[in-house]
Amino acid sequence: MIACQEQVNPIDYVNPNIGTAHSRWFFYTPASLPFGMAKPAPSTNGHYGNKWGWEAVGYDERHTSIEGFVNTHEFQIGGISLMPTCGSLITKPGKLENPDEGYRSRFSKETEESRPGYYSVVLDDYNIKAELTASKRVAFHRYSFPENAEANLVFDIGRRQGESGKVLDAHVSKVDDNTIEGWVRTEPEYVKKYQKGAWIDIYFSASLNKSIENFGMFINDSVMPGKSSVSGVGAGAYVSFVTDKAEQLDVQIGISFTSLDNARLNRKAESMSFDKAKEMAQEIWTNELNKINVQGGAVDDRIKFYTGLYHALLGRGLASDVNGAYPKNDGSIGQIPLDSNGQPEFSFYNTDAVWGAFWNLTQLWALVWPEYYNDYVQSHLLVYKDAGWLGDGLANSRYVSGVGTNYVGLIIAAAYNCGIRNYDVDLAFEAAYKNESGWKDRPYGAGKLDVKQFVQNGFLHHSDIPTSDIPEQYQFSASHTLEYSFGAHAVAQFARALNKEDEYRQLKQLSYAWKSLFNEENGFIHPKDSMGNFIDDFNPLQGWRGFQEGNAWQYSFYVPHHPRELVNKIGVNEFNNRLDSVFLSSRKMSFGGGKEIDAFAGVETLYNHGNQPSLHIPWLYNFSGQREKTQYWTRKIGREFYGTGPIHGYGYGQDEDQGQLGAWYVMASIGLFDVAGLTNEHPTMQTGSPAFDKIDIQLNKDYYPGKSITIKVRNNSPENLLVKSVMLNGQAVNGQVPFNELVKGATLDFEMKSSTNLYNNED
Repeated sequence: MIACQEQVNPIDYVNPNIGTAHSRWFFYTPASLPFGMAKPAPSTNGHYGNKWGWEAVGYDERHTSIEGFVNTHEFQIGGISLMPTCGSLITKPGKLENPDEGYRSRFSKETEESRPGYYSVVLDDYNIKAELTASKRVAFHRYSFPENAEANLVFDIGRRQGESGKVLDAHVSKVDDNTIEGWVRTEPEYVKKYQKGAWIDIYFSASLNKSIENFGMFINDSVMPGKSSVSGVGAGAYVSFVTDKAEQLDVQIGISFTSLDNARLNRKAESMSFDKAKEMAQEIWTNELNKINVQGGAVDDRIKFYTGLYHALLGRGLASDVNGAYPKNDGSIGQIPLDSNGQPEFSFYNTDAVWGAFWNLTQLWALVWPEYYNDYVQSHLLVYKDAGWLGDGLANSRYVSGVGTNYVGLIIAAAYNCGIRNYDVDLAFEAAYKNESGWKDRPYGAGKLDVKQFVQNGFLHHSDIPTSDIPEQYQFSASHTLEYSFGAHAVAQFARALNKEDEYRQLKQLSYAWKSLFNEENGFIHPKDSMGNFIDDFNPLQGWRGFQEGNAWQYSFYVPHHPRELVNKIGVNEFNNRLDSVFLSSRKMSFGGGKEIDAFAGVETLYNHGNQPSLHIPWLYNFSGQREKTQYWTRKIGREFYGTGPIHGYGYGQDEDQGQLGAWYVMASIGLFDVAGLTNEHPTMQTGSPAFDKIDIQLNKDYYPGKSITIKVRNNSPENLLVKSVMLNGQAVNGQVPFNELVKGATLDFEMKSSTNLYNNED
């Protein structure tokens, strides 16, 4: 229990096991660094894989046995598993319901320690203590064996792991008396769907602190003692030895997505002792988490805050090597330019789709981690130069669109608007504009396969009959019309800033396409057929018919770039009444799908905080004259949707996409958020209700003139959720704060008041 909260370091508030029931492959990697490549973590069912490429798999708090420690956990990327054992050699992991049939081991939560940069657990079946930590590109393992044990270390390389998809090939070899190296080639489901014929390669170079004397290779169950190399699906290696006394085996595993040579180079460049690596990992996490320092408020709020911030910094990891080599879209090796000191000018990152990231991650990056945001833009521009199109999601540069749309143009435009511009701006605009308006020879992986009709007709028509083997090409006409309108608005502002008037006028007109689907009679966004008529049998709660991962109730608020015009369309009273009904009703369902453990549990509800399309909705009261209700509901969502347990963490087993829900909590609880996702030419942030008494945000001096943003909150208490007044540098503000004023260095003073009577004692 955290006792004296004023003396607690932010890292001590982080609980990586929050939300680990029904979590994604990339969610649980406690031993890794912020935005790191090496992500070692325990796996309870990773080798099960998943059918569609996105289902929960890897580590689940409810499981009671561990099948290995896997070193790469990224969107569509997984592999290189190690497992220490004692006794007879077994080369298959076995199933959860029967641990004894494989090398997996039972474990107890009481022996598990999980914190940013470090993980340890005792494997009960073998009495082995396993410890993990990491540098950027090296996974560090330490296994403490019992005395007089027949010890084994299994390198399970050619088996599918998590979201990796099926294994196409693998190779493992004993290189010398202390080194085992190899690679695995996989075909993730999203790569198979969006870039047919492509694959993912992962290379590793592992150095042991103990001489390898008794060793061999295997293919699945077929063991080959003394053999020094093996290739093929199911390939692996093992090392065996007898412990004369309690011994520690240290393993350093360099990872690369380009070559064995670079895996070896990464390992040697970042080699250090396990204890030093652990110490450095703790220092790095402490430094990064301390960039936002909060004081006061409830302990549970601090736990949610710093765990959410931890998840926001954990995903979308490094993919380039220490020498600047990176995997290109065509499978070859690219080179990031080097500076005058011979160092890469920037880093290249993998990424899940950025669907909804503008309501959480990119706002957080823009404020506190603009250097990462800049590299993120550079990463996508590398792929654009290599392949000719931006990719919404990237797995080793391969296109993994995910949701079949593409918001990268918007993300680039927002970075430029915020003054994050350390890249080729002309190339960035070219890529962003092409993303919003281009269709000729557009590959599946670039998403927006229906953009031609949008550009030419001004909206997309709906079809209940499949017209493609890619559902995103025909099934989500209404949500795509709204999304493309938003993207057009963002890049229009980019064009205007660069004095590109023709592109500005074209995109500005397209940004109003949402009006084509607004039904004046029912007040909903309503899909239209090919004749331009609103479709029949319309149920605004029906999911997946015209709306991706949502319904008309949720998506009819999806006009973040023209919120006041949406309010006027619906009518201010009706708009506020509708929002009230949404939140009063949704609260009974924990603002999502209730307690149903499923990523899509809330798709057919009025509001679904567990998925991206709804995340801006509580902030819309700021544009309809009732800002206090934004303050009230964002705090209620923070208290009730978010939890501090393994099942009730991010909702109840809902989809925490690489830190997006965690980042939303961070932004909401510091009281700053932009419905438009910083896409306006001169971005502003709306004020909400801070959850803490004081918040200090460090600014990056390489990007912004100011040193910090200080937020002070008077009369903060569990009952005082509403804001009486806000002052920016001593001047009253009316719900909007210019982004450029914040990053000059600013002080925001909030004075709070009671929320008891806002909804007739709804509390």
